[in-house]
Amino acid sequence: FSGNITPQNVDEHIRYALQGGFRFMSLYYTSILHEIGGYLCNGEYGVYRKEYPNGREDLVKMLDKIKAAGIIPGLHILHTHLGLRTKYLTPVADHRLDLVKRFTLARPLSEDDTTVYIEENPEGSPVFEKTRVLKLMGELIRYESYTTERPYRFLGCTRGFNDTCRRSHEMGTVGGVLHVSEFGGNSVYIDQNTSLQDEIAEGIAQIYNAGFEFVYFDGSEGTNPPFEVNVGLAQYRVYQKLEKEPIFCEGAAKSHFSWHMLNGGNAFDAWSPACFKEMVAKHPFAEAPRMANDFTRLNFGWWALKEDQRSDIFEYGTALGAAWDCPGSFSTSVDRMEKHPRIDDILETFRRWEVARATGFVTDAVKAELRDPAVEHTLLINEQGALELAVWTQVKGALGGDESVTVFLLERQGKIYAVCWNNKGDGYLSLPLDSRTVRYVESLGGDEIPVERTSDGLLLPVGRKRYLITDCSAEELVCAFERAHLV
Repeated sequence: FSGNITPQNVDEHIRYALQGGFRFMSLYYTSILHEIGGYLCNGEYGVYRKEYPNGREDLVKMLDKIKAAGIIPGLHILHTHLGLRTKYLTPVADHRLDLVKRFTLARPLSEDDTTVYIEENPEGSPVFEKTRVLKLMGELIRYESYTTERPYRFLGCTRGFNDTCRRSHEMGTVGGVLHVSEFGGNSVYIDQNTSLQDEIAEGIAQIYNAGFEFVYFDGSEGTNPPFEVNVGLAQYRVYQKLEKEPIFCEGAAKSHFSWHMLNGGNAFDAWSPACFKEMVAKHPFAEAPRMANDFTRLNFGWWALKEDQRSDIFEYGTALGAAWDCPGSFSTSVDRMEKHPRIDDILETFRRWEVARATGFVTDAVKAELRDPAVEHTLLINEQGALELAVWTQVKGALGGDESVTVFLLERQGKIYAVCWNNKGDGYLSLPLDSRTVRYVESLGGDEIPVERTSDGLLLPVGRKRYLITDCSAEELVCAFERAHLV
């Protein structure tokens, strides 16, 4: 899942996706449209980025290239959002934008007035700075505060907000508080009782019909009530415009009517590596059995590739997702992958789990085993080249708490294995371990990596994920790794 796939870097994205065994590639709308980031230009589906000089023709060619590599492309959109810098918000605000409160002018309003007198009590109107926006005809007005006793009025108003046209308004003019998205305050929502959602759906369909095959309806919660109708209706208004029925759909929210279209939903956003495992267990893993009860599943999250992200973190989320037939999304870019020292290990982790899902390795018995969030599992490639599921435990005090190197222990074939890697790059680890038998390999059954014996114990080259096999007990290994240090 990336917001920056373009014809210029799609080959690199494909290469990394194949390395990770991914069968689907989700393109955020920002990969295709506009030059301004964020939500500011969301909703104008005919304005392509400069990387698409031929517009839709270049998009078609890029999607064909992705599909030729055996990867299915999907479109990630915010179908109910309209950015503040689109033609729908400036210089004249569209009459079909949603209002959270409606009011009537109690006095005429000149172009220079900064107090807006109204008939209705504005109590409950938004107070968050970026959501304090009024709409009168085509003009937007930002307010500072309001009164809840007569005469009701909005105070400290900035006229012509967002470069809209300032104008005078007659007494009796009906306006309201604009329904601004609380997420960043850079976009607003559509009134689903109007034709505007259908107009936006036409633009989305022009993009989707270029060759996309699945869709994520983000921002689905951004409708006016009744939500049980409008959440599903907004999705359907887009869905019915798509020439080819999507292979699957996901959405950020669903109503009774949504499940006819959505195979899954409620993707969780990114967590930092420090709390990732805790949050996966607390939220998506807890929700998964409830989603299964209504014939769908959730996306375990848009898992961002951060500088300190590790393969075991992604493996934990992927394993718990597999326990309930749920996917997760690897949220990344070419730049991040090129800079991450352990990207090969991370992609190999994803690849193994994709193979496990596709080949039937994840049986009902395996799913049952995976459904304990307190136990961590890893997929090994054994000496025969087959997948093997193992329980492993992190040595959290390794290197005296220095997180530069990560160490896990697992038991198989009557021996204790230490799995270790360097999160920062490559180096050498001084390990105070006295062991007669030592094998150090990059893959089970693979060639041995030379290990130097020193007066302090062992000197291990630490880089990507490797396996240390000795005749030591788990207790001895834990003690040794706790006292180990980089040299």
